[in-house]
Amino acid sequence: MNLDVVGKLLMDDVKQIQNVNGDLTQYLEIQQVNKIIVDIARQIQKSTGNSDPEMAELIGCKRTTYNRIKNEKKLASGVFCRGLLMWLVNNEKELSTIKYKGNDNGERYYPVNRKTNETDISVELNIDGSGKHDIKSRIGINSVGMFDHLLSQLAQHGRFDLKVKASGDDAHHLIEDVAICLGEAFVKALGEKRGIVRMGDATVTMDDARAMVAVDISGRGYSKLELPFSQNSAEWQLLGFPPDLIRHFLETFATEARLNLHASVLNDADDHHKAEALFKALGRALDMATGLDKRISGELPSTKGRLEE
Repeated sequence: MNLDVVGKLLMDDVKQIQNVNGDLTQYLEIQQVNKIIVDIARQIQKSTGNSDPEMAELIGCKRTTYNRIKNEKKLASGVFCRGLLMWLVNNEKELSTIKYKGNDNGERYYPVNRKTNETDISVELNIDGSGKHDIKSRIGINSVGMFDHLLSQLAQHGRFDLKVKASGDDAHHLIEDVAICLGEAFVKALGEKRGIVRMGDATVTMDDARAMVAVDISGRGYSKLELPFSQNSAEWQLLGFPPDLIRHFLETFATEARLNLHASVLNDADDHHKAEALFKALGRALDMATGLDKRISGELPSTKGRLEE
């Protein structure tokens, strides 16, 4: 990529952003340009592991300004874009890591739709997001609030942008099919998996509960789960669905995402706390494993030279 061209495009876009005249078409174009700039900043942050204050210093803006622009609450300014451009110019080697995406759309994003006689599911996943989530699931006319909450924890703590709209005829079909779609979205968004860390683990506590999760994005779907949830149906009210469906969700997700997933939670804890700690830990482990390692830019993280498909 010619960095002079990148610079010209960025600065031309900045001039457009700074000269909005109220025209709706122009406004929509500027929004698209702004999204591209924000996506570049997020990619740099993900690849370097910098915190928000470190990114603000790197770009030359205030921390609050960087945070607002990153979360698309403010349009990127000229100062922001110039700082971004200077980083790209001075770090051309890292540019190949940031450029690498998982699919032909140019970003590690993938939408999945699945409609059967039992469920209607749509999932949109952006691996290089900021934790934004919009989750809505229902059985008939009733929402499945706790399942929505768990998926929100996965997105928030994995720093994935995730949209899920799901309806089904019962909890088993709904939760299983969401896992199928989410697993497929991860596979397609990761693409060839070049440059990823590949492995990740996390331990998360929530009051009386402690969850431990380890993943390996090896291309081989396998799960080993130690999840002592309550067998007393009276306790299910804490979740709103049989807790063994959490096991089924994780098994299905591991198979469809083609990864190894080991998870365990301590016994003698509240089922709600077990489940929430578990999904937070899964998010953290996946965030680590899907991260880009600039030391192996563009390479497959395997001595075999390939990951199973």
